[in-house]
Amino acid sequence: MISGGGTGGHIFPAIAIADAIVRKTGKADILFVGAKGRMEMEKVPLAGYPIKGLWISGFQRSFTLKNLLFPLKLAVSLLMAGRIIRRFEPNVVVGVGGYASGAICKMAVKAKIPVVLQEQNSFPGMTNKLLGKAASKICVAYDGMERYFPQEKLIRTGNPVRQNMIDIEGKLGQAYDFFNLEKGKPVVLIVGGSQGARSINESVDESLALFASNNLQLIWQTGKMYSERAVTAINEKLDISSRNSIHAVEFVQRMDFAYAAADIVVSRAGAIAISELCAVGKPCIFIPLPSAAEDHQTKNALSLLENKAALHLPNAEAKQKLGKMVMELANDERLRNELSTNIRKLAVSDSAGKIADEILKLAGK
Repeated sequence: MISGGGTGGHIFPAIAIADAIVRKTGKADILFVGAKGRMEMEKVPLAGYPIKGLWISGFQRSFTLKNLLFPLKLAVSLLMAGRIIRRFEPNVVVGVGGYASGAICKMAVKAKIPVVLQEQNSFPGMTNKLLGKAASKICVAYDGMERYFPQEKLIRTGNPVRQNMIDIEGKLGQAYDFFNLEKGKPVVLIVGGSQGARSINESVDESLALFASNNLQLIWQTGKMYSERAVTAINEKLDISSRNSIHAVEFVQRMDFAYAAADIVVSRAGAIAISELCAVGKPCIFIPLPSAAEDHQTKNALSLLENKAALHLPNAEAKQKLGKMVMELANDERLRNELSTNIRKLAVSDSAGKIADEILKLAGK
């Protein structure tokens, strides 16, 4: 049983782990558990796995009326989690973080079922920190995690990435056809995370004319909230001949094609995004999410900058500087090659397989 979600940073590693378990066993029976109304309820079935939903949401740190429902939601979710565990009878429960993960893993511990946690970031989320002492194994991507978890339970596996996302070899032609791209013009992939990022979207919006006038092509993942505004901006700011160079979509369904086509990537600095971009070895500009816990995205981006493996653009400066920064990188082949070489050196191979091995050991398989 695999539980967690809320964002792509939790969901897609969970799917990668499930895929690795199936690959290694050929016959594993896997059930996901998520939070009702969250994106895992859509993305997990698309990946071919069944999922059950709990009535659970997070506790808001600022006062809000939603917090009045939290005790009731927690109690109901714990009861539902216990019922799901009794019916499915898992050998192992895997928690990847997120609201649902806490309820399922807590009830698994109570039922004396081994629990494996997977922590993607250098600063763990509240759910995993609370579960750490009770877990059997904790798979992490960074050194120094003994500050938060019992050292004897830690295993350095790296972050699991979806193999089908990073398998880009020989796909350039298909990628150009899929996005209707023109050969000979540089391609910039802009992603703000699975749900988009307002500040990045506004920065792209501000720079549309600059990109188009310099023959750049964009694959722009806007997220649902900004998709209409993006289309309006393209139509208002660009002439008909330039509009074809900007490909704005709510969500990139074939990220492998997007990675294959990209000459430059602009992205948030979340752990899973970085792991995928290390694997595909693309020159990147990272714009960290400033509200991330302990500002870990900035720490991630600065670490890559120190290794000359990526460029860093603070969120507050993105609107003024993104366009110029992309143009400078597009015109500097030497720097692009250096960034590409150095970021590829940081890739960890088969993280999902290593995590699957630990899960299968606990399952006695």
